[in-house]
Amino acid sequence: MNGSGDWVKEISKVLYIDLSKKTFWSERREDLFSKWLGGIGVAVQLYKEETPREADPLGAENAVVLAVGPLTAVFPMGSKVISVFKSPLTGTMAESHAGGRAPAAIRFAGLGAIVIKGASERPVYLVIDGEKVRFKDAGTLWGMRSAETVGRVLREAVPGAGLRTIMRIGRAGERLVRYANVIIETYRHFGRMGLGAVFGSKKLKAVVIIGRKSSKVPKIREYRQAYAEILEVAKGPATKKYHDLGTAANVLPLNKLGALPTRNFSSGRFEGAENISGEKLLESLSRRLSCVGCPVACIHLAAIREQYEDEKYFYKVENVPYDYELLYSLGSNLGVSDTVGMLKLIKVVEEEGLDAISAGVALAWATEALEKGIVTKEHTLVELKWGDWRSYAQALKYIVEQPNDFYKALAAGVKVAAAKYGGEDFAIEYNGLEPAGYHTGPLFHLSLAIGGRHSHLDAGAYGMDEGLASAKAKPPEPEEAVKTIAAEESWRQVLNSLAVCLFGRKVYGPSLVVKALRSLGYETSEKELEELGKKIYLERHLRKLEEGFRPEGVRVAKRVLETPTPLGNVSEEYIRRGIAAFEEMIERHRKLQAP
Repeated sequence: MNGSGDWVKEISKVLYIDLSKKTFWSERREDLFSKWLGGIGVAVQLYKEETPREADPLGAENAVVLAVGPLTAVFPMGSKVISVFKSPLTGTMAESHAGGRAPAAIRFAGLGAIVIKGASERPVYLVIDGEKVRFKDAGTLWGMRSAETVGRVLREAVPGAGLRTIMRIGRAGERLVRYANVIIETYRHFGRMGLGAVFGSKKLKAVVIIGRKSSKVPKIREYRQAYAEILEVAKGPATKKYHDLGTAANVLPLNKLGALPTRNFSSGRFEGAENISGEKLLESLSRRLSCVGCPVACIHLAAIREQYEDEKYFYKVENVPYDYELLYSLGSNLGVSDTVGMLKLIKVVEEEGLDAISAGVALAWATEALEKGIVTKEHTLVELKWGDWRSYAQALKYIVEQPNDFYKALAAGVKVAAAKYGGEDFAIEYNGLEPAGYHTGPLFHLSLAIGGRHSHLDAGAYGMDEGLASAKAKPPEPEEAVKTIAAEESWRQVLNSLAVCLFGRKVYGPSLVVKALRSLGYETSEKELEELGKKIYLERHLRKLEEGFRPEGVRVAKRVLETPTPLGNVSEEYIRRGIAAFEEMIERHRKLQAP
């Protein structure tokens, strides 16, 4: 791929920020952006340069990289920032993606990436205005109960409405909950892998980025043609699901299939699925929103309308964002079928700055541990019962406040809590990360064991399982499954380097990606992009292996193997054979690419 030219030069500036020394500087890194496009491709390389292999995830040496790509803010759905950092949950390199206004703000600040190093002694927030950085005291923001309040304060304190993005942590990040998130604007997040805890360890409360610049594309006629074609596809059937019901559309089909994790993965069907479905939530839908530069509007908000105490006629209304993963983790997996109660749990997660998936899976494990007598109410402090959303709301706050050793362990993740108290057979995690809500079959669980993030967006293996179930076909041999999963994940690395939303994966096929890049001055082909995806895929996995990750050591909870999927029970032998095939494949590719 020929990545030279004005566009590469324009997007290749990297801003470096040292929190320890309160210094900053910028560099042109055309060497990286010409070879690795942007997004995850560039972020992995910057992470490798800045973070020692043995770095403590919560130490000053753990650098946070934020990167956008060549399509950011200039093509539809070019609306993601890729963050790379060492995860306090897994202890290895991790990535998390977010949208909102952040991608456009970074891009129009004239930046392709931001590297945040070191740690501050006192709470600070950063104001990035183009290539200039101000280090502001965050003492009054530290400890604020609601992350939403922090956002409101910063909106008033920092000029730049319409041009800026505000990233911040809640109390969960301050208190180093290992699955704390970073909130962007009001309804978007770097949700998975614990970036919020990394911010908290650096005493970094927030990052405000103001983008005032503009760009001129090099081939305007070709650009307009490519833009129009991509927009037409993006407004069509490829994204209709995300616009209409959003990912909440998954609830009823997965429940019918027997693949909706319920009560800590003890079943694939939930009797209360109707009450937490996308169809039900339409009754309280208040708004649909889009990330900047996206025509889809996949962000769905539900309104909670409650009467004020001692008031007969007056009500307060709160908007709560929802999507499938939250409906699973705080709904079916906790046995919660009260629609408003589930939305209130989401509200607590939003206010505190927690990853909803990990938090819900942690509470499901705690509920079963209490039920089985492994822990007592003296540990949990509240009577955790399936469906009791009020107790779960209090327990979420205890995870953040950590009033005893039990909640300190739970704040470190299911893996740590189960290792200390027992109940590992029903502690659902892969390499320390609690899984997304698909008990579809062996390919999905294999993809979690071997994925670069151990997250459902590594690859579409859950869709592969669903396709097999619909066709009443048998799963492929694990060695073949690994090849299929790896091929799809490799192409996703191209999309993640362009920094387009993965909801647009049916929009951005290889031919349209080539057309878009050529309109920006890139000379490339589908084959070259395919090879680049494979290289990035390998780079990610090799770095994790260098940091101590061992695929053969990934634990598969007994519960996962016991609970039937639409394709029957998952076999441990199937997963182990798949892991072995994955290791052989990585070693083979490593030798082929070795200098």
